[in-house]
Amino acid sequence: MNTPLQNLSVWQKAVLENVQSADAPDLSERQMAILLTVYLKPYPHTVKSLSELLIISKPPVTRALDTLASYGFIKRQPDRKDKRKVLIMRTVKGAEFLSKFAGIIGKAEQGI
Repeated sequence: MNTPLQNLSVWQKAVLENVQSADAPDLSERQMAILLTVYLKPYPHTVKSLSELLIISKPPVTRALDTLASYGFIKRQPDRKDKRKVLIMRTVKGAEFLSKFAGIIGKAEQGI
């Protein structure tokens, strides 16, 4: 098991490699938290459900989703059952980004 300092070192190395990558966007912590939640927590997701799950208000969630959608990491789709709701959907591009980031974390952890 890693020490807290080692955990921070792994995170620092992974984030640094990610931001130095020419093809990776520089996501904020909030954007990354929302993206990870969409991909790791059970579906379905809405702005309201993400806001409640992450305990942050809806406007910042909406802004983060706007950015994530602009990168193609998520997409919005009307709920067929309830036309008032908009579902937050995963995309292949988002899954590929997170898979690459997971690999970066793994490499950083091995380099401790």
